[in-house]
Amino acid sequence: MTLHRRYIPDVPEATVKVAKAAFRKGNRYMQMRDELGTLFNDEQFADLFPNVGQRAESPWRLALVTVMQFAENMTDRQTADAVRGRIDWKYALSLELTDEGFDFSVLSEFRTRLLSSGAEARLFDIMLVGFQERKLLKAGGKQRTDSTHILSNVRELNRIEFVGETLRAALNELASVAPAWLKTVVPNDWFDLYSRPFSEYRLPQKEAERLELGERIGRDGIDLLTHIYAQTSPSELRRLTQVEVLRRVWVLQYYQDEDEQTRWRRTGNVPPGERILTSPYDTDARLSKKRGSEWVGYKVHLSETCDEDTPHLITHVETTLATAADSEVVEPIHAELKRKNCLPAQHLVDNGYGSGAALVSSHRDYAVDLVGPARPDVSWQANTEGAYDLSCFQIDFEARTVTCPQGHTTRQWYERTGSRGKPAISVQFSTSVCRACPVRERCTTAKAGRQIGFIPEPEFRALEAARQREQTEDFRQVYKKRAGVEGTISQAVGVLGMRRTRYRGLDKVHLQHLMTAAAMNLMRVVDWLSGKERSSTRVSAFARLAMA
Repeated sequence: MTLHRRYIPDVPEATVKVAKAAFRKGNRYMQMRDELGTLFNDEQFADLFPNVGQRAESPWRLALVTVMQFAENMTDRQTADAVRGRIDWKYALSLELTDEGFDFSVLSEFRTRLLSSGAEARLFDIMLVGFQERKLLKAGGKQRTDSTHILSNVRELNRIEFVGETLRAALNELASVAPAWLKTVVPNDWFDLYSRPFSEYRLPQKEAERLELGERIGRDGIDLLTHIYAQTSPSELRRLTQVEVLRRVWVLQYYQDEDEQTRWRRTGNVPPGERILTSPYDTDARLSKKRGSEWVGYKVHLSETCDEDTPHLITHVETTLATAADSEVVEPIHAELKRKNCLPAQHLVDNGYGSGAALVSSHRDYAVDLVGPARPDVSWQANTEGAYDLSCFQIDFEARTVTCPQGHTTRQWYERTGSRGKPAISVQFSTSVCRACPVRERCTTAKAGRQIGFIPEPEFRALEAARQREQTEDFRQVYKKRAGVEGTISQAVGVLGMRRTRYRGLDKVHLQHLMTAAAMNLMRVVDWLSGKERSSTRVSAFARLAMA
């Protein structure tokens, strides 16, 4: 029984005999080959390779090897050695026992072909289609999604190290491309400051000296950019990768004052966090914080099925900048699940995903019931007993009025653009009314009248309904299944090494996450077909003693 019947090469007879003799108990890759065939065929990757000449390696083998590589969290060299020396791999790949394999660089070239053709999700999607054909994956059930942080494959830098390394990277690239030109524009003292990594320097400890060094680096960067963008300089220099990174970083880190002096940007004069770069060697990595954790890198969102009658398979992988809000990925996830014909009827998420806009769009555009705790009100009134939070006010969207708990109504209604460009509404109560209010201290600390902000009516009503449903027993029973996605993230991070990126750049990191998810799906399907029971939550011996 196979997923693709058009071309399934037979396993050499000698390989079968030796493999079955060597593995008396079931081997995962042998079971995979027996139950699922080769998973891929050459036709599925024909557009990635030239039409002339003979391919060095069969594309279907490279695809399957890539999935198996991530299933065991191997490097390219380790993977090439496994193809060359492991009997179970030869069995899965239909290779003779004497096959010498291939050079490890072939795997990197295959990944590059996927990325350059925009086909990074192809292996993952092909496997999902195959599982759908075997009725192991279906639409209309239950799915769950959660995210985890990903550490970028770069060293964390302080601010001076960052700008210094950015300038040094640009100088190194220029020295490789246009050494003669560069020698004519840089002063001799630059060779002392920018020849070595800034991590090797002992940076000044005094604040004034650090400020002076940082602004000196800023002036040097401005001088270099001025030379590069001069009309007499070669135009190709402006298109160099590290030169463009230098230009972007200097815009974000420095400004010129009224006297045209280069200055550090300080608090109140810095761009939003999603635009601030953290390393010249990975321009997609961002600094982010969540629940006391701080990291430089990315975030990945994993969506998986959670029905009892099928294996729990990852249906979508969304890799984002570390600063992206969880609620912003709900619509893209549903759009992709619809494209794959994998949309669930219920989608279980935590409160980071449960914005009013996400609740509305999920139901309206995809007929998906987004189930999860609604975003809490974080105002001090909502967290102070006896205080008047938003729920204490009566909002009439049709009349565009708001009435406070003391019965005062305001018509000062303003539609505006809120955080992250989303529509919002503000209302303002009269200063004279609020100053005379006997319960003012329970309502506002502002010198003027109470100002209230909220979202448009559809989103507001959706959040209101979600908060009411959250208090029911039915919600608690349904929502129990969401906790299982924590085990999936634990497997991806702890077993398959997803926490730290192998590569640099959002596209490459996303490819790593897709291959890891494909490997997890493969292992889960093989376990399901072999009758292996799902793992349950582990309970320590001491905890079991308390339950006895």
